Amino acid sequence: QVQLVESGGGLVQAGESLRLSCVASINIFRVGAMGWYRQAPGKQRELVATIISGMSEVYGDSVKGRFTISRDTAKRTVYLNMNTLKPEDTAVYYCYLQTPWKSGPINWGQGTQVTVSS
Repeated sequence: QVQLVESGGGLVQAGESLRLSCVASINIFRVGAMGWYRQAPGKQRELVATIISGMSEVYGDSVKGRFTISRDTAKRTVYLNMNTLKPEDTAVYYCYLQTPWKSGPINWGQGTQVTVSS
């Protein structure tokens, strides 16, 4: 069982920035996919950003150009830099890890709340 611990959520005003971190209990150098989903009240969980096979980055349409995902394999950590935040970005953000990609079990963090006020 892979443990994922998120941090960095909080309350900010629209236009401000936040950085989320997710530390894994395993070496992430060769993981299939690791990244972030989010879930707002009354909505389905949606992809925010993910790194596939340590090389490809995929972003949800609503965050393209504002959010950036990165990783530090030495720290077993994935980051989500969120800029120009909007009230509609308010959600619980969940870190996930899946290896192998598409076929392995999906591991989830406990989630971190991001609230953007207008």
